[in-house]
Amino acid sequence: MPLSNSKDLKLAVLIDADNVPYSNVKGMMEEIAKLGTPTTKRIYADWTKPNANGWKGVLLEHAITPIQQYSYTVGKNSSDSALIIDAMDLLYSGKLDGFCIVSSDSDFTRLAVRLRESGMKVIGIGEKKTPNSFIVACDRFIYIEVLDGATQKKKPKEVVAADTKKIVEKPAEKALHKVDKQTIELIESTIEDIEDDDGWAFLGDVGNLIVKKKPEFDPRNYGYSKLTPMLKSLTDILEIDERESDKKGIKHVYVRLRFN
Repeated sequence: MPLSNSKDLKLAVLIDADNVPYSNVKGMMEEIAKLGTPTTKRIYADWTKPNANGWKGVLLEHAITPIQQYSYTVGKNSSDSALIIDAMDLLYSGKLDGFCIVSSDSDFTRLAVRLRESGMKVIGIGEKKTPNSFIVACDRFIYIEVLDGATQKKKPKEVVAADTKKIVEKPAEKALHKVDKQTIELIESTIEDIEDDDGWAFLGDVGNLIVKKKPEFDPRNYGYSKLTPMLKSLTDILEIDERESDKKGIKHVYVRLRFN
């Protein structure tokens, strides 16, 4: 569910090495590439510490510039300050459309708010343990756990249904969340917000509005690769209509509540 006009977004990627794992750098960078063009990529840590060694092997591979920040005081994270100062310098350069802050630390909440106040798109990437204050301060927040390679490889999602002979997508065995009542209410209210006179809402608009309401929403959190198969699994409450578009082979998906 990319941000609108994401391919044109020039992004600064700022990584807090102290608060995210290095095991899925490839997955993170691939995800960021879907959201825009990373023109600046920096990672912050005290590289003299042993716990930073894991990052060193992947920096060259992904052209990420390491920024050294010594920890002068025990218990204080000086890397946070360096990242914030750089973010403000980059903001005032006027060469960017947005920032991708990779961290699970709530200390960047005010930074995310300040960047958005200046008209920047802010994308957060962090672990599921990330405090909600930082998550809601971003335009969109992505959990590292759902990115390819972050968790154990899952079984293929596509299976042949014996009775229909159609390809259907089942949720992955390990999902971060269940499609609970709160999630269903979010989907229902969003459809109601933008439905036409017949109750139909364009799926792309539904997805964009859901993310505005809940930045961490991602179908992958619930075990689905995209929003369409996730909503198709809710056939007891939703109707799906696939309509032909002007482009051959491309269909526009619309959805409405069944009680309409």
